Amino acid sequence: MKNETLKKVCRTLLVAAALVAAPAGALAPNLLGTAAAQQAPEATGVVNLNTASAEELTRLPGIGEAKAQAILARRENHHFRRVEDIMRVRGIGRATFRHLRPMLAVEGETTLQAPVHHRRARAQADE
Repeated sequence: MKNETLKKVCRTLLVAAALVAAPAGALAPNLLGTAAAQQAPEATGVVNLNTASAEELTRLPGIGEAKAQAILARRENHHFRRVEDIMRVRGIGRATFRHLRPMLAVEGETTLQAPVHHRRARAQADE
């Protein structure tokens, strides 16, 4: 039993080492040009969770009026200390947070000027 477990651990470590050592394009060249780019929103600027208005919050991908209002309601009672605190808002989970993380701040000014859309959503709408 221990020998089988050791073999599984070694195999897992070898695969992980190969993935880390391989150039990104060598693993899935077709996917990098499409899937990765489709999921990465193009954003220039950030939204401060502690000072942003509902209109500014709706510039974020996946944040509509309802979620913006939920963020504002949470902010009335609890100051956002870390950007991760947004996951305490109902309807915003880890997947949404991963997409939003580069566009969130808890200090400074809101600098995101234009709405950001996921390329994936636009590509599906074009089809």
